[in-house]
Amino acid sequence: GELRISGDEHHYLARVRRARIGDAVELVDGAGCRAVAVIERVTEHETVLRVGDPEVIAAKPPFVRTLVPLIKGDRMDACLEKLVEVGVDEIVVWPAARSVVKLDGERRDARLAKYEAAMLAAARQCGRAQIPAVVFVDDLAGAIATAPGLRLVLDPASDAALDVGDAIDVTIASGPEGGLSRGELDQL
Repeated sequence: GELRISGDEHHYLARVRRARIGDAVELVDGAGCRAVAVIERVTEHETVLRVGDPEVIAAKPPFVRTLVPLIKGDRMDACLEKLVEVGVDEIVVWPAARSVVKLDGERRDARLAKYEAAMLAAARQCGRAQIPAVVFVDDLAGAIATAPGLRLVLDPASDAALDVGDAIDVTIASGPEGGLSRGELDQL
């Protein structure tokens, strides 16, 4: 049926993408469904679409989770963007011993909202139908507790081959700018 888009999404279509009447667009809900639509009208304040039937995009294994420590500045945004683009299903953020960034309460909630907005933009840019969940945990033990299945640690000192075989649930852990502490590596 007909769908009217205003606000940021209208701005993105009309100003950033410079979409025109008759252009086809793909709509995604961030939870795994998409639908094809055609632009019928573009006004100053809204874009009107004719939307086809939605379809569910089936997730393909493996389910990929990342354990990412807090990273300072724009590096975290870039990290999240790339993780969305490569298809990660869940991102678990944890405060590593050598992380520069420390968050609590309101700052953590504000940062989560910022991360979710960055991931939404990345998903839109790469045409991804599902936005990964992002979860904050209080420590490495909490991060590990979210990680059933095969667990891999990205350690620059290792020369082991990366092999997931036929695993259906994979967790990949990385460290902060200063690297993982010896205790964190042992725990992982």
